[in-house]
Amino acid sequence: QVQLVESGGGLVQTGGSLRLSCAASGRTLSTYGMAWFRQAPGKEREFVVAIDQSGVGTRYSDSVKGRFTILRDNAKNTVYLQMNSLNPEDTAVYYCAADRAGWGLRTTNAYDYWGQGTQVTVSS
Repeated sequence: QVQLVESGGGLVQTGGSLRLSCAASGRTLSTYGMAWFRQAPGKEREFVVAIDQSGVGTRYSDSVKGRFTILRDNAKNTVYLQMNSLNPEDTAVYYCAADRAGWGLRTTNAYDYWGQGTQVTVSS
């Protein structure tokens, strides 16, 4: 069993930056694919970015490409999401997810474990 805890969310102005963290316990994350998803009020949960178990393969949604970066630190059992050039459309609850298969795919049903989410609000 893997427990995931997100942190780092908050309120930021348009153009600002935040770094989210996802700390895991229970198992080492080194063999898991990891991803960040987000869900805005009244909308479905959407894919943001994923990284495979090797740390080499990454996938980004078009809406965040060039602005967001996913990083994994297996020694700290933590995955990060660096978010730059934020805009109000990025406002959502951000969720970390872990995939036992290690692929780091774009779909929610590929993931076995989820965190509780952290709120990111970008003011205009």
